[in-house]
Amino acid sequence: MRDILLIALFAFLGAASAGLLGALALRLLRRRSLVVAMTVVAAVAVLAMLGGTLAVAWEMFLSSHDLKVVTVVVAMAAVVSLATALLLGRWVVARSNALTLAARSFGDGGSFAAPPELVSAELAALTRELESTSAKLAESRERERALERSRRELVAWISHDLRTPLAGLRAMSEALEDGVAADPDRYLRQIRTEVERLNSMVGDLFELSRIHAGALALSPSRISVYDLVGDALAGVDPLAREHRVRLVGDSVEAVPVEVDSKEMSRVLGNLLINAIRRTPADGTVAVAAERSADGVVLSVTDGCGGIPEEDLSRVFDTGWRGSQSRTPPAGAGLGLAIVRGIVEAHQGRAAVRNVAGGCCFEVTLPTAAAL
Repeated sequence: MRDILLIALFAFLGAASAGLLGALALRLLRRRSLVVAMTVVAAVAVLAMLGGTLAVAWEMFLSSHDLKVVTVVVAMAAVVSLATALLLGRWVVARSNALTLAARSFGDGGSFAAPPELVSAELAALTRELESTSAKLAESRERERALERSRRELVAWISHDLRTPLAGLRAMSEALEDGVAADPDRYLRQIRTEVERLNSMVGDLFELSRIHAGALALSPSRISVYDLVGDALAGVDPLAREHRVRLVGDSVEAVPVEVDSKEMSRVLGNLLINAIRRTPADGTVAVAAERSADGVVLSVTDGCGGIPEEDLSRVFDTGWRGSQSRTPPAGAGLGLAIVRGIVEAHQGRAAVRNVAGGCCFEVTLPTAAAL
């Protein structure tokens, strides 16, 4: 038993010495290529076996002939093992290099194309992660392009919408200044109207900039959807009377939600104002609220005649106003973008779909936790 323990001890010491030297070599060469690292690992495995075997052979007091035979056999086995490990290692490294070349397509703005052959589960897992990242980057680039398009459209529309009232204000002020205005009071009322329109546009721009900058600070409180809708309907009732549009809010459940009442009133106000302006006289705008599996769904249905299918995905984009027939008499196409930003800040979502005779805007909000 004592001899066996000594043999095991000498084998351990020989192998451990090789392992320590290999660890030191890996640390010194840690910034070198994977080929060098795999060479060191293979050499450590072979030298550990060689060192342990020779240490045991020397301590067993073999004859010089037997010791020479053991040394030659172990050395040849070590050389063959090391050469085989290096060849296989180069094959593994070649697959890794192929993956590296495929990943370089990210830097060129392209998509990731996985190499045809992978050698290990780790490289296969890395390939799946790169493919997933490639898909996310493609989506991000598409969103960035869409955002850039909407920004260009917004700048163009804002420039046009600002130029029109400013030109009118300049003309009316010059007329008043020169004393050629036939009805100064009417001019003053018109100036006030244009100033309020400009103020509304600037307010929308400021709100949208806060949303895009992530600076929209919410102060949520528990409130009933019934009260929220009731206040919004009361606020737009004069506009509905002016346009001879009937407001219907009979299908509203008293469901509690945790929202910023001021911001959500703006959401409902924007949706209702758009619906009223785009619904023909003697038409109906219906508001509903009900529970669903995802939370609370608020909907505003108008009689605008519907939105072209190709435009449905752009309705909530910044600056979108659709066809000229759907362009409101005021504003710069920011209302629905503000709606989406506020709703998403409440961890909800906004959507639109066509219905018979018009379209239905839906806002889904999380249900308030039970007390």
